[in-house]
Amino acid sequence: MGAITVVDNTFATPLLVQPLRLGADVVVHSVSKYIGGHSDLMLGAVVTKVSDLLPKLRYYRANVGAIPGQIETWLALRGLRTLDVRLRRQTETAALLAERLRTYPGVVRVHYPGLADHPQHDLAARQMRGGFGAMISIELDCDAATAERVCAATRIWTNATSLGSVESLLERRARWTGEEYLPAGLLRLSVGVEDAEDLLQDLFQALHQAGLTVPELSRTGAPPPAG
Repeated sequence: MGAITVVDNTFATPLLVQPLRLGADVVVHSVSKYIGGHSDLMLGAVVTKVSDLLPKLRYYRANVGAIPGQIETWLALRGLRTLDVRLRRQTETAALLAERLRTYPGVVRVHYPGLADHPQHDLAARQMRGGFGAMISIELDCDAATAERVCAATRIWTNATSLGSVESLLERRARWTGEEYLPAGLLRLSVGVEDAEDLLQDLFQALHQAGLTVPELSRTGAPPPAG
């Protein structure tokens, strides 16, 4: 009794999930990600409906200097103006990629709550509206070195640690300290606003260059290039 429930809603944004309406006391966002949306902002947000917490949060913000400057505020407002448009496209593309990738050789598992066989699909369907987000994780049937070659071979996807911006990013999470327990071939994908088919083609050719078997490219009808 008396515990405070805090939810990090960065991945979903307020457009897909509104935790305060589901009973959370505090919601935090990395505004740098989807809300900012352009990889040029460092900002966070804390939202609460608990009146007793608000003065404490304001006191902490004022005394540790966590007050955004004018340029940060402007960048956040700029991002908010296009959040709905960006997230709608990113979410639609992510759903398409997740469905297509799940049946391809070399990909042993796709983690995406929009897939009917995801263990938390029913929960996500009850809580989320307008889609299931734009973050996907895929597990490749390979070792760490091969997974790193996939990341290095992409041409549209950028191999980098971040998420939620207009550009698509991927990375092998087990490379980082504290996340070694993850499967060696697990890649996290942050889907951007590029053409969905272009993103798929790029993943296919990267898998091919890394030595993983992939099907023919759907757009050209030809196998992936060798180099």
